[in-house]
Amino acid sequence: MSASGAQAAAFFREIVQSHTVWWVRDDAGSPTPVSSSGRRAFPYWSSEARARRAANLWGPQFRAVSMPLDHWRSAALPDLAKDDFRVGINWSGQRLTGWDFTVDEVINRLNHALGEPPYGK
Repeated sequence: MSASGAQAAAFFREIVQSHTVWWVRDDAGSPTPVSSSGRRAFPYWSSEARARRAANLWGPQFRAVSMPLDHWRSAALPDLAKDDFRVGINWSGQRLTGWDFTVDEVINRLNHALGEPPYGK
């Protein structure tokens, strides 16, 4: 499994355990870089430590912020889908790279991790 694949697997495993998702922001908002897919992505992390590393790489004005898993699932993900963002998962390394998925792909992976039926079925 690639490093990005391992990070993605860890993301879903860890958020199901902690019921928390982490993201990075400053007073103006959150970074939404163009991902390797060529589309804007909103990155999330599965732990505070991972999000803090990302915040530190983006600059001293950024901070790690938590969100309950239920809120992420019911509010944040639908908002990202409306705005046609992809979802970055546990990006790591000096250049903050990793996998990104469509919102539907994230929901299906989350449902699988939670032992729920596939989304849209």
